Amino acid sequence: MLVLLAGDGVFALFHHDAQHVAAQLVRHFHLNPASYYPRLFIHVAEQATPPHLLLLAVGAALYAAVRFLEAYGLWCERTWAGWFAVINGAIYIPFEIWELTRHVTGLATTALIVNVLIVAYMTTTLRRRPQ
Repeated sequence: MLVLLAGDGVFALFHHDAQHVAAQLVRHFHLNPASYYPRLFIHVAEQATPPHLLLLAVGAALYAAVRFLEAYGLWCERTWAGWFAVINGAIYIPFEIWELTRHVTGLATTALIVNVLIVAYMTTTLRRRPQ
């Protein structure tokens, strides 16, 4: 739902000044506009064009649709949804490992361990399931 709301927010920026909205968000959350991430956020918003915004909004809608489809399949206990969830979880593992090679942090380590455990659990559960 969060991605869908974010996509809707991006779509709503079509006829507004994205840089102004980004600056307002930075101020609203009491972030320092001179620090790296808020400055990057404002810079990206400054470069945004209607085609970029449309692409982001459509991408968010497609991502949300895939997640809702997966959630529906898991809710209805469909085997395909279980394997889909395994693949979706496993996709992130190489990125999490790469992040750990750059900066070892507790959050990155925890994310990798939790993700590997979830993928392993789902795989084991699906393999033991009677066909």
